[in-house]
Amino acid sequence: MSDIEKKLIKKAQKGQVDAFETLIINYEKKIYNLAYQMFHNEQDAYDISQEVFIKVYQSIDKFNFSSKFSTWLHRITVNTAIDEMRKRKNKQTESIDAMIELGESKVTKQYDNQEMTPEDLVLRKERNEDLIHLLNQLKAEHKTIIVLRDIKGFSYEEISQILNCSIGTVKSRLSRARAKLKDLYTNHNLNNLKDFVK
Repeated sequence: MSDIEKKLIKKAQKGQVDAFETLIINYEKKIYNLAYQMFHNEQDAYDISQEVFIKVYQSIDKFNFSSKFSTWLHRITVNTAIDEMRKRKNKQTESIDAMIELGESKVTKQYDNQEMTPEDLVLRKERNEDLIHLLNQLKAEHKTIIVLRDIKGFSYEEISQILNCSIGTVKSRLSRARAKLKDLYTNHNLNNLKDFVK
């Protein structure tokens, strides 16, 4: 965390709205992208982001600098998203273009250095649709940990800070989530995801 960011946080904790707005501007895209990865819907990601910023505004005085500010924001985002998923009980709207637009999933990374033929684009789109379909069938906790590790690429340590649990717990939850995803994959016979679901 930079000295400038620390100063902004301290000013925001004292009620200076300009400092808070600057912090939000610095993180709004990352928060939106994380919410988007979890919901695959622009409006949902926007709504979650706004709810996160309200929660941050209401509780910024509780931030004690024991972790990175970004980690604290990610934790609030993940918890807000999980709460929303629980409310909906898997009634999220699916978006075909979710991972294609962000280009951050393992599924899309393998194509980065190749020219895409129209057939490749169709296969990639189908693959992403299938992956989103499977992810949306997982419990919120399983979906969250797969998004954080396998799609967003957070380290085990970062995930443990975001979810406020030990690295061992992260690894065991991830193992269970991947096993469940693999079961879903096997039951749906989706051969185009065999590289992602190992």
